[in-house]
Amino acid sequence: MKKIILTLFVTLMLTGNSHAAGSSSSSSSSSNYDKAVKLIKSAKKYEQKEKTDKAKKNYEKAQKLLIKSNDKNPNNADTLNYLGFTTRKLGDYENGEKYYLQGLAIEPNHKGINEYLGELYVATNRHNLAIERLEVLKNCNCEEYDDLKAIIAGEKVSKY
Repeated sequence: MKKIILTLFVTLMLTGNSHAAGSSSSSSSSSNYDKAVKLIKSAKKYEQKEKTDKAKKNYEKAQKLLIKSNDKNPNNADTLNYLGFTTRKLGDYENGEKYYLQGLAIEPNHKGINEYLGELYVATNRHNLAIERLEVLKNCNCEEYDDLKAIIAGEKVSKY
């Protein structure tokens, strides 16, 4: 059932932006959420290259777009996940945690939120809570479980 829903979601996302295909200004027609996701991916690449100032600027831009997206379409777990992520990456663990918890209230098994909230708990020395997030992910057979498990164990994860 989850695969069907995921397939439908991906199909809707792809067809929703198909009108912009081939246009040089396709980014102008994408949503604030889509723009934010691109900025987050870019910021992660900058982090891997240890270009922290550029990464921070992208996280700040992404966070502003996500706030707009959340204002327009509240209670979207994916938006709250990335709001938590960008907020945490900008050093505000308290508000990052609030966004993650809002997202979990909507979608308790959200893989991204559970992974990132677990990472926040590790960063704030609350390993018992990180392990709780890992337990939620243990049967997902997913990358998020493996990444969080490695972070809890003290290993560096390449995508993080």
